[in-house]
Amino acid sequence: MTAQRIALFGGTFDPPHRGHVAAIEAALATGDFDEVVVTVAGDPYQKSTRQNLSLGDVRLAMAEAAFSPLKNVRVSDIELRREGPTYTIDTVLTLQREASDVQLLVGADVAVSIDGWHRAAELATLCVVNVVPREELAPAFSQEWRVRLIPMEPVDLSSSWIRDERGDAHSLEKFLPSAVVPLWLAARG
Repeated sequence: MTAQRIALFGGTFDPPHRGHVAAIEAALATGDFDEVVVTVAGDPYQKSTRQNLSLGDVRLAMAEAAFSPLKNVRVSDIELRREGPTYTIDTVLTLQREASDVQLLVGADVAVSIDGWHRAAELATLCVVNVVPREELAPAFSQEWRVRLIPMEPVDLSSSWIRDERGDAHSLEKFLPSAVVPLWLAARG
């Protein structure tokens, strides 16, 4: 059966961490979604200047390791298969063909830039934005956005911080799902 109410949770997931897992679990705990679709950005235009982005197939493997064990979660390669920059609106329009309701799930750190997203005004008319709290971040939204806060304790963790960490497998397990650790260490060489 196809899910009727989808939360779209997209990102580079370089690497996916325990905060991402907590966000998905909190969104599903609201009872407002039949499924969370995790999409791994193919060409994340807002991060394309960042050096050493892991390859898409590596980020997809890490996302599958982190999120596939969760009930009602589907990891999708839809954005990796699409040529050119990855735009959320394109993914929302595609998912709307299979679901009656597609909403966004984003962290507060991502939400602060949402007005600058590709075709943001149109995207605002298409879906509700569900925001996961982050320590000391309170994003402001333009009036056209419909915003809902996901109730959960903020997780003070980011992929960029983990990328800067030079930990071993044991220390990384505090931040990454266990199945992700060997993939992340292999990706870092």
